[in-house]
Amino acid sequence: MIGYVTLGTDDLERARAFYDALLELIGVRRLMTLDNGFTIYAESADEPAICLTRPQNGEPATDGNGQMVALRLDSRRRVRELHEKALKLGGLDEGAPGYREPEEMGFYAAYFRDPDGHKLCVYALVPKAD
Repeated sequence: MIGYVTLGTDDLERARAFYDALLELIGVRRLMTLDNGFTIYAESADEPAICLTRPQNGEPATDGNGQMVALRLDSRRRVRELHEKALKLGGLDEGAPGYREPEEMGFYAAYFRDPDGHKLCVYALVPKAD
């Protein structure tokens, strides 16, 4: 259903460095950088993407209160790895890896903010081990 999300930044190089290093852990790469700086990350052109850009209206970029990008992963290990990598790259912790309510859903997640303040969730749907 979702084709792509766009995150605004005032520092494209810093944002690209963060997402280049973070997303390579899950096989996502920079697919394209347009002349105006618009940068696209995805596994392939026909998969959902994260895009970085300077705001088109020329105003400063801001993070949206209540907005979040969630990346679905395949294991608890991957959730922990991405969360840890995000923090090492300068992201801010918004919630350590762990199961969230309701636990019977098997929703294992971690939350962080990128250097521009955008909130991201990395999660896996895996049953809780007894």
